Amino acid sequence: MTTSRMQDNIILQVQNVSKRFGGLLAVSEVTFDLPKGQILGLIGPNGAGKTTLFNVINGVYTPTEGQITFRGTDISGWKPYDVVGLGLARTHQIVRPLNDLTVLENVMAGACYGHESHSLTEAEVIALEVMEFVGLHERRNLLAASLNVAQKKRLEMARALASRPYLLLLDEVLAGLNPTEIAEMVEVVLKIREQGVSIFIIEHVMHALMNVSDRIIVLDYGQLIAEGTPDEIVDNPKVIEAYLGDPALAEKLMSGS
Repeated sequence: MTTSRMQDNIILQVQNVSKRFGGLLAVSEVTFDLPKGQILGLIGPNGAGKTTLFNVINGVYTPTEGQITFRGTDISGWKPYDVVGLGLARTHQIVRPLNDLTVLENVMAGACYGHESHSLTEAEVIALEVMEFVGLHERRNLLAASLNVAQKKRLEMARALASRPYLLLLDEVLAGLNPTEIAEMVEVVLKIREQGVSIFIIEHVMHALMNVSDRIIVLDYGQLIAEGTPDEIVDNPKVIEAYLGDPALAEKLMSGS
């Protein structure tokens, strides 16, 4: 494959990206590519810099060093509303619904402010379609504040999907869910990929991440210490060592549970 064709197949390039907060280097010279249509997992111990990396990619923070290229455009330092306008959406670890609006209105907001900039009429059609897709259609007229944790996770995902992204960043969408809810959410994630959306996902539920990811990258103290298939990551000595400070996480990693 020629260099040009390889570049065409890459939706996200992160090159030597660092983020410093005063004397704290939260992300250090991280480099990786995400091919179109793939699911890339991101793991690491607590405090490894995972969410900071997401925040740098989608414009919450400006990288101290390095370059972020999305769909061939250098988006380093862009604001989140500019990034989503190019087709990159995200969910948050702590869900942030617009509590005084209905579920339908929340999802419509995603459609209105996505890269296609739909009218309210068009946004409602898209929102209804997306809510059906994630299993929230029956709750469309309820206030977002009335939803439980699992439903709010689905709402967060629906609002991002309504923006019609090419790339979706998922920050711990499985956290706080029971085993049945986790299995259902994993099915949703796989269906999103089937629609041609590339996915970059942070997750601590190891067995789920291993089952959905094409590749996984690992951060420790802000540095990229490993990259490979799920099987390669599970057997990587550097990864196991990074998790040994947290026996529970180390056991989950090595057992795949």
